[in-house]
Amino acid sequence: MAHVLAADIGNTTARFGLLETAEAGAEGAPKLLSACEVTTRQPITTDEARMQLGQILSELTGKASSRGGACPSPEGSILSCVVPTLTDAWHRALADTVLGKQLVVGPGLRSGVKLRFNNPSEVGPDRIADAVAARAAYGAPVVVVDLGTTTNFEAIDASGAFCGGIIAPGVALGARSLAEAAARLPIIELRAPERVLGRSTREAMQSGVVLGEAARIDGLLDAMLAELADTGKSARARLGEGSAAHENERDEDDAGAATPMAIPIVITGENATAIAALLHHQTIIDDALTLRGLALIWQANQRG
Repeated sequence: MAHVLAADIGNTTARFGLLETAEAGAEGAPKLLSACEVTTRQPITTDEARMQLGQILSELTGKASSRGGACPSPEGSILSCVVPTLTDAWHRALADTVLGKQLVVGPGLRSGVKLRFNNPSEVGPDRIADAVAARAAYGAPVVVVDLGTTTNFEAIDASGAFCGGIIAPGVALGARSLAEAAARLPIIELRAPERVLGRSTREAMQSGVVLGEAARIDGLLDAMLAELADTGKSARARLGEGSAAHENERDEDDAGAATPMAIPIVITGENATAIAALLHHQTIIDDALTLRGLALIWQANQRG
């Protein structure tokens, strides 16, 4: 087994995980040994990132050791950073702190997932990690909802390709924007109110922000799942076009094809458990999805 430090630097928070992965050339799902989350500092120097990383590593190894004995130092690291101005500082800090290979998710790094985008270089590294981990754990097709500064939806089609997605303002960003743009509206606690019809300004805002976020996610999921199902039917129709001999086979395929209800929906990120409880769709809560995806990408790039 090999151990890797995964760093997921977001706009608001940064999450770090120590994971156990299979050796180069071997298969196997990464195991998260420990994780921690800190506020993203902007700007940050390489020295500041290195000092913070030292504390983070101490915390991670301490947590891992308390759960199962001695924890080896990581043999490499992988970085996902959605803030371009911070990437270099964190990359240098990781190179100074962690032995072995240091990887940064971006163009040129093998992920194993085909990106069906007009410009694949625009796809955020955290979204790629989500797609890699979701496909590995739940198969394809699969949909991911990642809650953070933005609410990201990722769609992986039946072939296993990352075929598109949605980016919307996150729930905390929505609440903050309301308070900043409207003089009489306060900062609110992000929790669901007891009733939809608020009897105070705060309750009304919680309905609009929190329940509104759940309704938006449900509505967008309906549209995404329907589009994925239609795309799958169209692809099967093209493959069988003009071949009457395969008519019965196509009918059987359609009967067993992935329907909107059959496609797994994975939710991760900030307040995932609370938001999932408000949704009409059944979801799988996976708090470690992005970190496992980073570890899988690191593992894939140890071969050859």
